This record gives sequence, structure tokens and C-alpha cells, in this order.
Amino acid sequence: MPDSSPRPPVIRFGVFEVDLRSGELRKGGLKIKLQEQPFQILTMLLERPGEIITREEIEKKLWSADTFVDFEHSLATAVKKLREALDDSADNPRFVETLPRRGYRFIAPLDVGAGLALPTRAQQAAPLRRRWLAAVAGGALVAVLAALFGVNVTGVRDRLLRAVGAVREPPLQIRSLAVLPLENLSHDPEQEYFSDGMTDALITDLGKISTLRVISRRTAMHYRGTKKTLPEIARELNVDAVVEGAVLRSGDRVRITAQLIEARADKQLWAEGYERDLRDVLALQSEVARAIANGSKIKISPDEETRLTTTRPVNPEAYKAYLKGLYYQQKYTEEAMRLGRKYFEQAIQRDPNYALAYLGLSGSYLHSARLQLLPGDEVSAKTRAAAMKALELDETLVGAHSILGYVLDRYEWDSLGAEREFKRALELGPNDAGAHADYANYLAERGRHEEAIAEVKRAEELDPLSTGGARAAWVYYIARRYDQAIEQLRRVLEAQPRFAFAHSVLGEAYVQKGMYEEAVVEFQQAMTLTPGSPWPLTELGNAYAVAGKRGEALKILAQLKQRLSRGAYVSPYDMAVLCTGLGEKTQAFEWLEKARSKRAEGFYWVRVDPRLDTLRSDPRFQDLLRRMNFPP
Repeated sequence: MPDSSPRPPVIRFGVFEVDLRSGELRKGGLKIKLQEQPFQILTMLLERPGEIITREEIEKKLWSADTFVDFEHSLATAVKKLREALDDSADNPRFVETLPRRGYRFIAPLDVGAGLALPTRAQQAAPLRRRWLAAVAGGALVAVLAALFGVNVTGVRDRLLRAVGAVREPPLQIRSLAVLPLENLSHDPEQEYFSDGMTDALITDLGKISTLRVISRRTAMHYRGTKKTLPEIARELNVDAVVEGAVLRSGDRVRITAQLIEARADKQLWAEGYERDLRDVLALQSEVARAIANGSKIKISPDEETRLTTTRPVNPEAYKAYLKGLYYQQKYTEEAMRLGRKYFEQAIQRDPNYALAYLGLSGSYLHSARLQLLPGDEVSAKTRAAAMKALELDETLVGAHSILGYVLDRYEWDSLGAEREFKRALELGPNDAGAHADYANYLAERGRHEEAIAEVKRAEELDPLSTGGARAAWVYYIARRYDQAIEQLRRVLEAQPRFAFAHSVLGEAYVQKGMYEEAVVEFQQAMTLTPGSPWPLTELGNAYAVAGKRGEALKILAQLKQRLSRGAYVSPYDMAVLCTGLGEKTQAFEWLEKARSKRAEGFYWVRVDPRLDTLRSDPRFQDLLRRMNFPP
């Protein structure tokens, strides 16, 4: 007898929901256009989840006997449109499975946590009967197999038992995952910063869990708009699970939907939607992160639980300004850095106790110094002050400890204090690729190459397509492993061809290998990608000098001196490197003295930089190192 239980008016699965009253399919609360026939097919599938809906049933319901249509073509078209609406794939389905010549089946779990669709009594009974019959048949077969294979010769018995289902594969334990860029459901490019910021926050919160390896934001962003399937992405990143979802902001309300997919089986483990006032967005982010961790069956320590649950309300305008600052800061151009600082300062004005805004401002100053857009000795105090204020408000901020370690190391030459901050950053953020890379650089500066390589490999695991891979290559370069650096950088640039730092380091490695033409190409590419920054130009000049193109190198030296005469900034350390390449030792030492007195960007590499090898036997170089008071 057919089940007469009333169906719930709204059925949810993953980030989708079907409203049976209005005949609407929605994703993250936003209506998705779907024609009548694909919607009716979806309704039929949802009425009997897990069961085959035959082609004959669909034909009978959707196309009457007196209607002349090309049924095969019409059905294929309708199912294709349904899959497009669900972002599903026929080859690797997550929702609608095709059974050739038979029909279709809905294979995703439905949300039963909020009065949503449950299996009918008939549906519950049918699988029970099938399981009973399977158990009888399986038991008989197992008995036969046991008689035949009393001795498990070369594992034949186990393979046969596994094939018939008598031995089940153990459930996969989630130890690593990637959070894909959350979809901006407003489809307004002006709101892209908001969905990117929410993605970043989710990765940061999950990264606080020490038992879970979480791929960095920069690598995850490479998969925005990808056509690759989730299992393909998981294989490329070597992760057990993938999180995908969507964000919609309307006024001061924000809605986020997310689902956790086990990559091996392409199986949904958890899905949920949340809606909050923008003031509570930090609590919302932490709640989603905890739900994902619970769905992954990950153990969270009491300290990690505290860090995930300790949040405070935030001024909505301050939060939006902070996300805009973050969006621009990650573009790494002079104008973007300026805009980033402006928005972080706006966020602080709106909410003077907003720790993340101070962290953003600190990072903006530091990036500007790294790109040589501002002198390090001028911004180090501002960088430190903002980082210290962020830690005063929230001692658990990984980035603030890492930035403070950077300042202590490279501008204040406090080696012990720097290492203390780097280790604290890693304690709080074991999945922070930047923290691992910064500590690796600290170790490399001191010639602790094996420790540095071990640390940077961890950064690379977390950030394989972006800064992790390039920073790993820089550590290989400092350790004189040029072939390894080149191989690494080629992989990075294949995935991210517009990565200026990677082009620059590749050029340096080519110079050391005597591949000067290739080096010039890389430095010119870095210059194109960082307009207004002088460091690729000084590297190009050094490449010309070492290659014997003295005239070209002198032209660049004159160009840099002219830039200095106009009041623009050029690192005296880079000027020293260029003069070293030209063989102008006296000028090189003059620039090194200026670099020492100004705490110039790059000077901290003086002990290990291969470009200065021709100076090392000079007594003036040894005297310089003695006055640096480097620890042993």
C-alpha cells in the first residue's frame, strides 16, 4: 500500500533546498532557475531517495501517451539541465546517479535535522528486505569460501570476501582537508571581497586544530570556478575531504551554507546552512568551523576548543572595512597596499577593540617593506606597534606573533625574542603556512639549513601552489641547492604564472647556474608583475653584471640612483648586491654600511647570501659580521 505520509514542504540536501509549495530550487537561499520538467524529475527523485526511478516512470509522468516527442533526447536534455543547476556531474555524481538503460537515483543524504524529508515506511522496509536476502546469500557464499580457502593463500580469500561485501573497507579518517572558495551568491563583483574574507576566516579557524592538516587560502583560491571534480581536487592536494559552500550577504544579515565531502567516495559527510546578524559573524565563522570538525570526527583539544569558541561581537561596518583591507592587501601592488591600509584604519576607527584590524594594518606595513615600497626602518615601529596592539586584544592571533617575530629578527636583531614568537605562532597555528615559512627563513638566515628545509616542507604541504612552494625554493637557494630550487619553482609557476616572487627567485637560481639569458627573462617578468617596486630591477642589474654585460648593469645602477635622488626608496642592501656583481667592492661596502644602519630590507641575509660570496674573504666583511652581534 502506498505510503500516505505528508511530505515536508522544504527538502534540503547539501547547500540546496527544494520548496515543493512554490516549485523552487534554491542554493544558499538564492533561487536557481530550473525549468518545469527538470524540476519534476528532481521531485520524483526526492520522493524516493536511494531508489531507482525508472525511465518508464518518468515518461509516464512527464510525457502523456498522446504527446509526440523524441523521448530519449527530451529526457537527456532535462537531466542535463537538472545536473547543471545542481553543479553535478554524470561521471562523478554527488546527487543524481545514472543507471544505464534503467533510470536514475538520488544518492545524496537528505537533511533530516529540521523536519525535512525522511524515508517513507515502504522505503524503510524495502532496503530491510534486500539486506536480509543479501545476508542469507552472502552468508552462504562466505561459508563456501571459508571451506575453499581454509588457508588464506596470498590473500585470495580476503580479496574475494571483500568483493562480495563480507569484508567492509574501514571508514576513512579525515586528517586533511581543503576549503574551496565560497561562492558569492550575490554574483556582484563588488561583493567578492566578502566571500573571499569568509573563506579566509573558515580556513584560519580550522587551521587552529592541530590534528587536522588544512590547505592554505592562497592554494585553495586557485580552484575558484574550476570544472574539476572534488575527487580530482582532493587527489591534487592530497587531502581526505573537501569543504565547499556559498555566502550571501543582504544588508546586515549574512547566510552561509557549507558541505563536507569525503573525497575517496565523493560522499557527503555533513551539510548545513546558517544565518546571522553581521555583528555575530565571528561567532558564526567559529560555529561553522566546529561543525565541520565534528563532521570530520576530528579530536579537538580543550585549548583549541576555547580558541574556537572565544569570540566577540564586531561592528558591521568595521568588519566590512577589514575584509576590504584584506582583499586589497593580498594583491601585493603599491596602490593595493595603500588601499589596504586605508580600510584597516577605517575598521579601527569604527571599532578600536577589533584585533584583526590591527593585525591587518601590521601586515600591510610589513608587506610594503618586503616589496620595498616603504623603508623598513620607517615602518618597523608602526608594524610592531600594530602587532602588539592586536596581541593585547587577542593573544591567540597567529599572524601577529609571526609578524612580531619578523620585526624582532630583521629590524631589531633580537634573535632569541624572534624565535620565541615564531614558535608561539606555530603552537597556535600548526596549519599556518606563512608561520612555517617565516620560521624556515629565520633558520635559513642562521645557516641552519636542514632545520629550515624541514620547516619549509611543512609550509609547502599546506600551501603547495603558492607562497609555500616559492618560499621552499628560496630556502633551497640559500642552502645552495639550485637545481632543487629551479625544479620547485617551475612547478609553482606552472600553477601560478603571475607570481612575481617565484619569478624573482627562479631568476636568482639561474644566475647561480650561469643561465643568464633565462635569468633576465624571469626578472623582467617579475618587474612587469610588480610595477613601482625596485627590487626586480636591482636583481636584473646584478644578472647583467655577473653575465659580463657591464654597460646594461651600469644603466640600471644609474636609474636606481636617479630614483634615490627623487626621494623614492631603494634598499641599500640591493644596491650593495648590484655593486658586488659589478666588482665595485668599495661601493658595495658603503652600501652595506648604510643597510646595516638603516636595518634595510634584505640585510638579514648577509651571512648566507650567495650573491655576496666574492666579498666574504675581505676583512671588511668579517668586521661587518662582528659588529652585527649575530648569535652563534
